Amino acid sequence: MDYSAWSSLTELFFAQAKRHSDKPFLWAKRDGRFQPWTWAEVERCVKELSRGLREQGLKRGERVVLVSENRPEWVIADLAIMAAGGITVPAYVTNTREDHAHILENSGAVGAIVSTAALAKRLLPAAEAAPDCRWAVAIEPVPDAASGASLEVLGWDDVRQRGAAQPDDVEDYAGQATRDDVCCFIYTSGTGGLPKGVMLSHGNILANCHGAYVLVSEVGIEHESYLSFLPLSHSYEHTVGEFFTMSIGAEVYFAESVETLLSDLATVRPTIMTAVPRLYESIHQRIERGLKKEKPFKRKLFAKTLEIGLKRYRDPSSLSLLDKVIDLPCEHLVRNKVRQRFGGRLKGMMSGGAALNTDIGEYFQALGLNILQGYGQTEAAPVIAANPPRRVKIDTVGPPLTGVEVKIAEDGEILARGEMVMKGYWGDEEATARTVVDGWLHTGDIGEIDADGYIKITDRKKDIIVLSGGDNVSPARVEGQLTLQPEIHQAMVYGDKHPHLVALLVPDEEWLKGWAREQGLSGKLEEPAGQDALRKAMGAVIERVNTGLSNLEKLRRFEIVAEPFTVENGMMTPTLKIRRHMIKANYGEALEALYSKAAAQ
Repeated sequence: MDYSAWSSLTELFFAQAKRHSDKPFLWAKRDGRFQPWTWAEVERCVKELSRGLREQGLKRGERVVLVSENRPEWVIADLAIMAAGGITVPAYVTNTREDHAHILENSGAVGAIVSTAALAKRLLPAAEAAPDCRWAVAIEPVPDAASGASLEVLGWDDVRQRGAAQPDDVEDYAGQATRDDVCCFIYTSGTGGLPKGVMLSHGNILANCHGAYVLVSEVGIEHESYLSFLPLSHSYEHTVGEFFTMSIGAEVYFAESVETLLSDLATVRPTIMTAVPRLYESIHQRIERGLKKEKPFKRKLFAKTLEIGLKRYRDPSSLSLLDKVIDLPCEHLVRNKVRQRFGGRLKGMMSGGAALNTDIGEYFQALGLNILQGYGQTEAAPVIAANPPRRVKIDTVGPPLTGVEVKIAEDGEILARGEMVMKGYWGDEEATARTVVDGWLHTGDIGEIDADGYIKITDRKKDIIVLSGGDNVSPARVEGQLTLQPEIHQAMVYGDKHPHLVALLVPDEEWLKGWAREQGLSGKLEEPAGQDALRKAMGAVIERVNTGLSNLEKLRRFEIVAEPFTVENGMMTPTLKIRRHMIKANYGEALEALYSKAAAQ
């Protein structure tokens, strides 16, 4: 497929809609069952809504904030805004009113589209107060919403009906867009501060789709099914889950929720899927907990499957004849069952959004799941590199995508160049100039390139801890080792300008319940005796982890945190990366107290 032939994402969509017409495109659950929207139905809705938005006064280059869970209307709204010459500004459904206020004001949005009454409760007050916002469109009825002096609230169907009454000039109007035109602002998730609006063009995203196409075509592109559950407001899902799938004519299924993901996998049986490392970590923990309840024979068979699978992945020539014989029942009784939990048809599962622990990646490779770790960031629309399906090196993020150049700066920072590099940060020329220099995107990540051209990420430039002795330590590596332990759900390592590392630990809930029962402490964990016992248990975990760490990486003290880091409490991004600055703001005194205790002893 020649992606260079497309001038815009809307041109791509309309061409695909004509090609596939009455075939299923978007699937969403209604009455507990997945129901399809055909390409023709989606195209009609896009055209009606796009004309309706222009009738409402939307002009070229104006911004519209989009707040919705993943559903067909999300895609329709995005395409309709672009087709009207507007710029989509996706926002997370987890955003607070203050988050919405920042995005609305910073982007200068003239309108907003919101899906449900619950989401409207946070968005509409912010839109009412935003200086440039004139109207909002509600996909579902919002009973309490009333048009005010500065904000007109419209119904989705009303806007579509108004658009349906207008001449059908949408393709001609949308056809004036070029690859260089900005099509969306994606606000960064804010792991280290206030989110900035990344301006992405049609060409940025089309270039990324081309790279993904070359990558996936290695295993063939036929009738593909894609299960979407990462938020479409994130650049990763926005590009891969919306536009790449569109470009290959895939059927896209919207998972009902993370809670229904495993059952949706069995129903949809996807061929392609994207996920963040936290999903793999959760499934790994679930499998390991389940094994403890199995009979000794099944546990031994599973262990042997892992052993042989790791041999095959690391060095196929190391397999003995006996290994090959034993591997036959392992394949049938273990790996096939694991694959079936993911639907049984996956050609590959893309892992991105954060670093995947190598041990977790190898674990699933040994169990027969082809995890393709990739790498990128919003500023690159977003993928820079990814592992090819048939040449996986799970401890790397693969070679650069087709059309992407990568080099390592003198200080170890990864620099990337290509059409996928953003137009800049909205309203922040200074930050843009710091981030894109002579066409090279300064990623802020530290890494290296091996002899095969594969990129290995070693740390975030901004997250590197500099100890008081001047030594640099990677917190991500230590945190990865901690969260591999069955007792630990989450961890954050701290130590900048201090002599050694300390950590915040969130115990795994399932482990904690079982441990408390075994210790006779159920219901008594808040008491001093319960806290002392828990600290002793966690101390043993730290000792176990420290044996595999260098002296600089070893943890000297820790604090147990009762409340998990979540998106809702602001300590994780919507793609489940910890927000260090927020955690430090909440637990800074407790972290500093760990050093005070050490000094007093």
